[in-house]
Amino acid sequence: MHGWLARTGSAWPMIPGLLGSPFTMSIVDLGPGAQRLADLVARVGDDELGKPTPCPAYTLGDLIDHVGGLALAFTAAANKDGGGLVNQTPSGDAARLGGDWRVRIPRDLAALAGAWREPAAWTGMTRIAGMDAPAEAVGLTAADELVVHGWDVARATGQPYACGPELLAAAESFLVQFASPDAPAGPEVPFGPSRPVPTGAPELDRVVALAGRDPGWSPG
Repeated sequence: MHGWLARTGSAWPMIPGLLGSPFTMSIVDLGPGAQRLADLVARVGDDELGKPTPCPAYTLGDLIDHVGGLALAFTAAANKDGGGLVNQTPSGDAARLGGDWRVRIPRDLAALAGAWREPAAWTGMTRIAGMDAPAEAVGLTAADELVVHGWDVARATGQPYACGPELLAAAESFLVQFASPDAPAGPEVPFGPSRPVPTGAPELDRVVALAGRDPGWSPG
């Protein structure tokens, strides 16, 4: 899950649809983004798990394990469930993947998308990463996670990546409210400072740059 939880302290940004926010929001369909990420994960070979990724702190195997954890956590948040899944920040550790990850993680991503299709998932308060939060904010965070980590996996494995405008807009609307060039940096930070992009850059480049990625990153 994004390092913004640590670098923003405890304050949530102004979220579309909440009292006092200058924006309005309809429910975002996370299904296409979840499916893209699931397809990318399912095509990763065992011999690729040690590859570097745009997240300096994660190998590809670590990142995939992180994706599996966030799928469970955001599903629990949509369902307003308590318990351990919403009270910890999913880290990434390839050693925890097990033998069924190509089936298990796509299944759990599909469950995430299904849970956030319910209008009730977007209303009221919920909990994620040990914090109580507006459900709308958490839904937008999920959009951000799906977009950025989909791009991460695609870049790490040389697969193509495309994202629909609705999901990109949701991710960007969240990121622009907290991303900072002064955020912590370093090899142990999964999400670093936001990066500048040229005027007129594609929206996907803007989103990943806001998340601390180099839009031109390649494995080398």
